[in-house]
Amino acid sequence: MRLSRIKRETKYEKRYSVKMGELTTQVTYIKQYIIGLPVRTLHKYRETYYGEVKDCEECNVLA
Repeated sequence: MRLSRIKRETKYEKRYSVKMGELTTQVTYIKQYIIGLPVRTLHKYRETYYGEVKDCEECNVLA
C-alpha cells in the first residue's frame, strides 16, 4: 500500500482578471495526499482559450 501519492484534479472556477473581467475557467490543482488525506497543494494553474498555461496568481477568485 502506498502511503504518499500526487493527484491532479481539474474543476471550473469563476475568476476575475483586470484585463478581461469575470471569466469561468478550468483550474488544475496538483495536490499531495498522505494516507488518502490532502496535505498540501503543490501547484495550481489554468489553461487559457488559446491553449497557454498560466499561473493562477494573476486572477482573483470571485466570492
